[in-house]
Amino acid sequence: MISFPRNLVLENDRVMLRPLEKEDFKLLLPFSEQEPDLWTYSAVSAAGKDGLTAYMEHALRERELKKEYPFLVFDKLAKAPAGSSRFYDIQLPFSTTQLGYTWYGKKFQQTGLNRHCKLLMLGYAFEQWEMERVEFRADLKNEKSIRAMKNIGCTVEGILRSNMPVPGGRRDSIVLSIIKKEWFDTVKRDLSEKIY
Repeated sequence: MISFPRNLVLENDRVMLRPLEKEDFKLLLPFSEQEPDLWTYSAVSAAGKDGLTAYMEHALRERELKKEYPFLVFDKLAKAPAGSSRFYDIQLPFSTTQLGYTWYGKKFQQTGLNRHCKLLMLGYAFEQWEMERVEFRADLKNEKSIRAMKNIGCTVEGILRSNMPVPGGRRDSIVLSIIKKEWFDTVKRDLSEKIY
Protein backbone atom coordinates (compact mmCIF):
# COMPACT_ATOMS: atom_id res chain seq x y z
CA MET A 1 0.00 0.00 0.00
CA ILE A 2 1.38 3.38 -1.02
CA SER A 3 1.67 5.77 1.92
CA PHE A 4 2.21 9.48 2.38
CA PRO A 5 5.69 10.11 3.87
CA ARG A 6 6.13 11.93 7.17
CA ASN A 7 9.73 13.09 6.89
CA LEU A 8 10.96 12.47 3.37
CA VAL A 9 14.57 13.42 2.61
CA LEU A 10 15.98 12.82 -0.87
CA GLU A 11 19.67 13.35 -1.48
CA ASN A 12 22.75 12.45 -3.45
CA ASP A 13 26.27 13.88 -3.54
CA ARG A 14 25.05 17.16 -5.09
CA VAL A 15 21.70 18.05 -3.58
CA MET A 16 19.44 17.45 -0.60
CA LEU A 17 15.69 17.89 -0.71
CA ARG A 18 14.09 17.95 2.71
CA PRO A 19 10.57 18.81 3.83
CA LEU A 20 9.85 22.53 3.69
CA GLU A 21 9.27 23.92 7.18
CA LYS A 22 7.90 27.20 8.51
CA GLU A 23 11.36 28.11 9.78
CA ASP A 24 12.71 28.04 6.21
CA PHE A 25 11.06 31.40 5.60
CA LYS A 26 14.24 33.23 6.58
CA LEU A 27 16.32 31.07 4.21
CA LEU A 28 14.08 31.77 1.21
CA LEU A 29 13.25 35.43 1.90
CA PRO A 30 16.38 36.79 0.16
CA PHE A 31 15.21 35.19 -3.11
CA SER A 32 11.72 36.66 -2.69
CA GLU A 33 13.00 40.14 -1.99
CA GLN A 34 15.97 40.27 -4.37
CA GLU A 35 14.85 38.07 -7.30
CA PRO A 36 11.07 38.60 -7.67
CA ASP A 37 11.19 37.82 -11.40
CA LEU A 38 11.78 34.14 -10.52
CA TRP A 39 7.98 33.86 -10.43
CA THR A 40 7.18 35.70 -13.66
CA TYR A 41 5.48 32.62 -15.15
CA SER A 42 4.34 30.97 -11.93
CA ALA A 43 0.69 30.40 -11.11
CA VAL A 44 1.52 31.23 -7.49
CA SER A 45 4.15 33.87 -6.81
CA ALA A 46 6.46 33.92 -3.80
CA ALA A 47 7.82 37.37 -4.63
CA GLY A 48 8.18 39.75 -1.70
CA LYS A 49 7.67 39.07 1.99
CA ASP A 50 3.88 38.81 1.74
CA GLY A 51 4.11 36.61 -1.34
CA LEU A 52 6.49 34.20 0.34
CA THR A 53 4.33 34.09 3.47
CA ALA A 54 1.23 33.13 1.46
CA TYR A 55 3.24 30.70 -0.69
CA MET A 56 4.62 28.83 2.30
CA GLU A 57 1.36 28.82 4.26
CA HIS A 58 -0.41 27.26 1.29
CA ALA A 59 2.31 24.65 0.73
CA LEU A 60 2.41 23.59 4.37
CA ARG A 61 -1.39 23.47 4.66
CA GLU A 62 -1.64 21.31 1.54
CA ARG A 63 0.97 18.93 2.94
CA GLU A 64 -1.14 18.49 6.08
CA LEU A 65 -4.06 17.62 3.79
CA LYS A 66 -1.79 15.12 1.96
CA LYS A 67 -2.33 16.90 -1.35
CA GLU A 68 1.20 18.27 -1.80
CA TYR A 69 4.72 17.58 -0.55
CA PRO A 70 6.97 20.68 -0.70
CA PHE A 71 10.74 20.54 -0.36
CA LEU A 72 13.52 22.96 0.44
CA VAL A 73 16.32 22.41 -2.09
CA PHE A 74 19.82 22.60 -0.60
CA ASP A 75 22.81 22.72 -2.95
CA LYS A 76 25.52 20.67 -1.23
CA LEU A 77 28.20 21.95 -3.60
CA ALA A 78 27.44 25.60 -2.82
CA LYS A 79 26.51 24.75 0.80
CA ALA A 80 23.44 26.95 0.50
CA PRO A 81 19.66 26.80 0.09
CA ALA A 82 18.87 27.03 -3.61
CA GLY A 83 15.09 27.08 -3.89
CA SER A 84 12.10 24.79 -3.70
CA SER A 85 10.17 22.09 -5.55
CA ARG A 86 7.24 19.83 -4.74
CA PHE A 87 4.96 16.98 -5.56
CA TYR A 88 1.38 18.25 -5.89
CA ASP A 89 -2.03 17.04 -6.96
CA ILE A 90 -0.98 13.77 -5.31
CA GLN A 91 -3.51 11.08 -6.22
CA LEU A 92 -2.37 7.95 -4.38
CA PRO A 93 -5.47 5.90 -5.31
CA PHE A 94 -4.76 6.59 -9.00
CA SER A 95 -0.96 6.35 -8.69
CA THR A 96 -0.39 9.78 -10.19
CA THR A 97 1.14 13.07 -9.11
CA GLN A 98 2.35 16.31 -10.58
CA LEU A 99 5.85 17.65 -10.05
CA GLY A 100 6.32 21.38 -10.06
CA TYR A 101 6.36 24.70 -8.22
CA THR A 102 10.08 24.40 -8.93
CA TRP A 103 12.26 27.47 -8.68
CA TYR A 104 15.93 28.13 -8.00
CA GLY A 105 17.84 31.31 -7.28
CA LYS A 106 19.57 32.66 -10.37
CA LYS A 107 23.06 31.56 -9.36
CA PHE A 108 21.80 27.96 -9.10
CA GLN A 109 20.19 27.89 -12.53
CA GLN A 110 21.91 26.06 -15.40
CA THR A 111 24.34 24.41 -12.97
CA GLY A 112 22.93 20.88 -13.31
CA LEU A 113 21.14 21.18 -9.96
CA ASN A 114 17.67 20.75 -11.50
CA ARG A 115 18.61 17.44 -13.12
CA HIS A 116 19.81 16.09 -9.79
CA CYS A 117 16.56 17.17 -8.12
CA LYS A 118 14.41 15.63 -10.83
CA LEU A 119 16.38 12.36 -10.78
CA LEU A 120 15.74 12.06 -7.04
CA MET A 121 12.10 13.09 -7.16
CA LEU A 122 11.21 10.94 -10.16
CA GLY A 123 13.10 8.02 -8.65
CA TYR A 124 11.02 8.33 -5.49
CA ALA A 125 7.75 8.74 -7.38
CA PHE A 126 8.23 5.70 -9.61
CA GLU A 127 10.31 3.41 -7.42
CA GLN A 128 9.01 4.06 -3.89
CA TRP A 129 5.51 5.42 -4.44
CA GLU A 130 5.16 3.18 -7.52
CA MET A 131 3.42 5.94 -9.44
CA GLU A 132 2.18 5.17 -12.93
CA ARG A 133 2.45 8.76 -14.15
CA VAL A 134 4.16 12.01 -13.20
CA GLU A 135 2.78 15.13 -14.84
CA PHE A 136 4.38 18.53 -15.39
CA ARG A 137 2.76 21.81 -16.42
CA ALA A 138 4.06 25.23 -17.37
CA ASP A 139 2.96 28.51 -18.86
CA LEU A 140 3.25 28.08 -22.62
CA LYS A 141 5.32 31.29 -22.71
CA ASN A 142 7.90 29.87 -20.30
CA GLU A 143 10.31 28.50 -22.91
CA LYS A 144 13.12 28.00 -20.42
CA SER A 145 11.04 25.76 -18.16
CA ILE A 146 9.59 23.80 -21.08
CA ARG A 147 13.08 23.20 -22.46
CA ALA A 148 14.24 21.94 -19.04
CA MET A 149 11.29 19.53 -18.80
CA LYS A 150 11.93 18.13 -22.26
CA ASN A 151 15.60 17.81 -21.39
CA ILE A 152 14.87 15.48 -18.46
CA GLY A 153 12.75 13.22 -20.68
CA CYS A 154 9.20 14.56 -20.51
CA THR A 155 6.80 13.97 -23.39
CA VAL A 156 4.54 16.81 -24.51
CA GLU A 157 0.88 15.83 -24.31
CA GLY A 158 -0.85 19.02 -25.35
CA ILE A 159 -1.98 22.53 -24.50
CA LEU A 160 -4.73 23.53 -22.07
CA ARG A 161 -6.01 26.75 -23.60
CA SER A 162 -6.89 29.66 -21.29
CA ASN A 163 -6.18 27.26 -18.45
CA MET A 164 -5.83 29.62 -15.50
CA PRO A 165 -5.79 33.27 -14.49
CA VAL A 166 -2.51 35.16 -14.31
CA PRO A 167 -1.85 38.85 -13.70
CA GLY A 168 -3.18 40.69 -16.74
CA GLY A 169 -5.21 37.85 -18.21
CA ARG A 170 -5.17 34.08 -18.57
CA ARG A 171 -2.46 31.62 -19.53
CA ASP A 172 -2.28 28.63 -21.82
CA SER A 173 -0.63 25.70 -20.02
CA ILE A 174 1.50 23.04 -21.68
CA VAL A 175 1.12 19.54 -20.22
CA LEU A 176 4.03 17.08 -20.24
CA SER A 177 4.49 13.75 -18.53
CA ILE A 178 6.66 10.73 -17.85
CA ILE A 179 5.01 7.35 -17.33
CA LYS A 180 6.40 4.41 -15.38
CA LYS A 181 7.44 2.35 -18.41
CA GLU A 182 9.37 5.31 -19.88
CA TRP A 183 11.14 5.88 -16.56
CA PHE A 184 12.42 2.34 -16.35
CA ASP A 185 13.03 1.88 -20.11
CA THR A 186 14.92 5.08 -20.95
CA VAL A 187 14.36 8.20 -18.87
CA LYS A 188 16.18 7.11 -15.70
CA ARG A 189 19.22 5.95 -17.63
CA ASP A 190 19.34 8.98 -19.92
CA LEU A 191 18.92 11.44 -17.06
CA SER A 192 21.58 9.67 -14.99
CA GLU A 193 24.02 9.84 -17.91
CA LYS A 194 23.47 13.58 -18.25
CA ILE A 195 24.38 14.03 -14.58
CA TYR A 196 27.23 11.57 -14.18
